[in-house]
Amino acid sequence: MSTPPAPFRVGLIGYGLAGSAFHAPLIATTPGLRLDAVVTANPDRRAQLHRDHPDARALDTPDQLFEDADRYDLVVIASPNRTHVPLARTSLLAGLATVVDKPLAATSAEARDLCEFAEKSGLLLSVFQNRRWDGDFRTARRLVEEGRLGRVHRFESRFERFRPKPKAGWRELADPAEVGGTLYDLGSHLVDQALALFGPVETVYAEIDVLRDGAVVDDDAFLALTHTGGVRSQLWTSALTPLAGPRLRVLGDSAGYVKFGMDPQEAALRAGHRPGPGRHWGDDDPAAYGLLGTDGDAEPVPTDPGDYPAFYTGIAASLTDHTPPPVDPRDAVATLTVLEAARASAATASVVRLP
Repeated sequence: MSTPPAPFRVGLIGYGLAGSAFHAPLIATTPGLRLDAVVTANPDRRAQLHRDHPDARALDTPDQLFEDADRYDLVVIASPNRTHVPLARTSLLAGLATVVDKPLAATSAEARDLCEFAEKSGLLLSVFQNRRWDGDFRTARRLVEEGRLGRVHRFESRFERFRPKPKAGWRELADPAEVGGTLYDLGSHLVDQALALFGPVETVYAEIDVLRDGAVVDDDAFLALTHTGGVRSQLWTSALTPLAGPRLRVLGDSAGYVKFGMDPQEAALRAGHRPGPGRHWGDDDPAAYGLLGTDGDAEPVPTDPGDYPAFYTGIAASLTDHTPPPVDPRDAVATLTVLEAARASAATASVVRLP
């Protein structure tokens, strides 16, 4: 009997919300990966790490990880946005496969440079766009691909919250180097989903605002995209939405699909639940199923299970077989290009045409 291959050793940088609730649990439960070390100097987070993953070593700085680079096969960067590019470049220079939380970079130019460096080095680089595996988005994508809506002409998507008081933290800082604000945070997911579903964009119109008392970064944004195939995407993200609209609405010439409510995976992960063999994961509440059809003739459609674990399963496969990663980092360049156009549009109150 052959001995199974040793799991790929993962070093995780950052143990805030992204690191502790998303990356660490998914890495630790993915066959073929092992969470070996986590960089966090915060005493409370180190204590949480010890409780959550007692076999993982705690490191104080990224330098400690990179000084011992031969110990790892993959580095995952879940630290504040301003650190994404320098840490990713250091990781790639160390010869390590690298996953970066979204957004990959502050600008499309920086993201493009990272992609080119990874390609020349022959190293895996991917971006954690986990919302591609939301159950509602998977369902909408399937219905579109199956032709259940006919010819689609409009896609509406929202990530809306009601948080009228800004929280302390780097996401609320005015310095552009922090890459804070909702446009680059939740907007990165919205644009990525729209591009994944309907392809490249020709024009961008945007309205971006700072609405909350005391806020210094954008907390409300609307984007209108025209895709090269003719579909129009309308995207909303806000921290000041006391009544949320539909999470998704897709309209075709035969039928529409509308879905309210958020995918349950984030709440499950933050509550300490974990995916694994024999466990139901990502199942939607039947009461929250979306509707498919027309006014007066629409029926509930079971939501496809959400599948965040698929991202790291894909990363493990890429490391094993050298297949493409689950998210092409060039997709992040396209997303950042749209976000930059949105900022330009909002600043000039005009429609921006992409080259």
